[in-house]
Amino acid sequence: MTAPPHDRTAALPPTFPESMMTTPTDLPIPSAAPVTSRDLFSSWEEQQAAYVAHRENRFQVMLDVLDLHCPDEPTVLDLACGPGSISERVLSRFPRARAVAVDYDPVLTQLARSVLARHDDRATVVEADLAHAGWSSALPGSSFDVVLTSTALHWLSPGQLLEVYAELARLLPPGAVFLNADHLRFGDGHPTLRHLSAAHDAAVQRAAFADGAATWERWWAMTAHHPELAPLLPERERRFADRPPQPPAPLEFHLAALRTAGFAEVGTVWQYLDDYVVFARR
Repeated sequence: MTAPPHDRTAALPPTFPESMMTTPTDLPIPSAAPVTSRDLFSSWEEQQAAYVAHRENRFQVMLDVLDLHCPDEPTVLDLACGPGSISERVLSRFPRARAVAVDYDPVLTQLARSVLARHDDRATVVEADLAHAGWSSALPGSSFDVVLTSTALHWLSPGQLLEVYAELARLLPPGAVFLNADHLRFGDGHPTLRHLSAAHDAAVQRAAFADGAATWERWWAMTAHHPELAPLLPERERRFADRPPQPPAPLEFHLAALRTAGFAEVGTVWQYLDDYVVFARR
């Protein structure tokens, strides 16, 4: 499930609601005609760009690594895919690529099916819960060249994250790569960098929202006007009702967890303040 990054410091106002898993129900619902899937996807892209500065730079780096490292017809696993942001970019840039997009959120997976339908059988959308071992059994029988994920795995606990990495290591063939783009928090040893990162996020959000980007809450309120997605909101609420926000896991934890899981080479391929693209090779 793709979501905004956790707020980093109490010194600045929160950048998004503490519970990312629940759908806000106490907000005024925008009065409008039913919205389309393309409307919601475009609004999602603007909303996420408000919470993630230089979001397109992240994607550009990930696609460049895919282009440099993988075969001409790569099969990509889009992990915690949200509405299909990564898969849409992969399938548009690489005409012979295939993508399997996985998420547990019933609203976002249904939206991803609509968004990716134009790519026909090159896109497959699967529901699976990364918080439970064995989630990869829901995947089609594909061998993956690369796993991509963005702004999503921070909602897993450290133990669950290690399990996901271990399952990926078992799933991937030697030479396959994993790329995770996310905010990875500076700890107490870097108070200045932590404050600068939070201040930068706040400034980006102020500018984006002033220009009309939807907030996280507002975007979910918009889904109530989508004829196919609105009926799925109660099920979404049920699935994530007992999943509180997790403590932030720093870069060092991700690198160590990937090594422990069995990845042969780990590092980073991009950084902007506390926003990273983590790399691992099986």
